[in-house]
Amino acid sequence: MTKPFTGRHMTAILVAGFGIVIAVNLVMARFAVSTFGGVVVENSYVASQEFNKWLDEADRSRALGWKPAVSRAGDGRVVIDFAGGGAPTQLGGTARHPLGRLPDQRLSFRMAAPGRFISTDVLPAGRWTLRLEGRGGEKSWRGEIPLA
Repeated sequence: MTKPFTGRHMTAILVAGFGIVIAVNLVMARFAVSTFGGVVVENSYVASQEFNKWLDEADRSRALGWKPAVSRAGDGRVVIDFAGGGAPTQLGGTARHPLGRLPDQRLSFRMAAPGRFISTDVLPAGRWTLRLEGRGGEKSWRGEIPLA
């Protein structure tokens, strides 16, 4: 003989269903907060107003033809080699950890040879995103390149 479906059964189903939804939301929120790499821009409205200017600067940088290749020297210093259509004469930048786990590292470079720069400081091992700024006469260049 089967028991009739009662209000207690319905209450148990609702509590169990919402309990599962809430548990999944809490787990997903925990993952989202623990992997958040930090603020991308300080003020999204101001960034939206600057966006077209940033695109124009990126187009000018690409038009220079300065194409960096990044590697690590044996002592942990960062090596930047420019190939193709020329190179800057001065280079600097910032190394940012992709997940924001480590603080940003300011990078200074010295020219080892035309088109080849070596950082003056050692960069800790790991994955980094290099935001580089170069100058050559009146020309200025900005680029971003990953370093594994």
